[in-house]
Amino acid sequence: LNSANSVIGYEIITEGLLNSSLVHPREVFRGAIVASCANIIVAHNHPSGNCEPSKEDIAITKKLVEAGKILDLQVLDHIIFTGKSHLSFVERGILN
Repeated sequence: LNSANSVIGYEIITEGLLNSSLVHPREVFRGAIVASCANIIVAHNHPSGNCEPSKEDIAITKKLVEAGKILDLQVLDHIIFTGKSHLSFVERGILN
């Protein structure tokens, strides 16, 4: 996102296995830094159709938020998509 929080690009960071995906802040923020982004929104899918975030989803989100603070790149939201629905961490009150 640019300084007006308009989308200026997107990047696929990783493609997971059947029920997991490895995510590291270094890879998440690399493209945002190169593109001079002001903020980011993180998103991933749950092929199972269940939008509920796992404890791993919540843990990596907290880690990304903390890394973003150090880099001065705010994580504005984390969205989980399924084939029929979505869940926003901000709307759910998980990401403050």
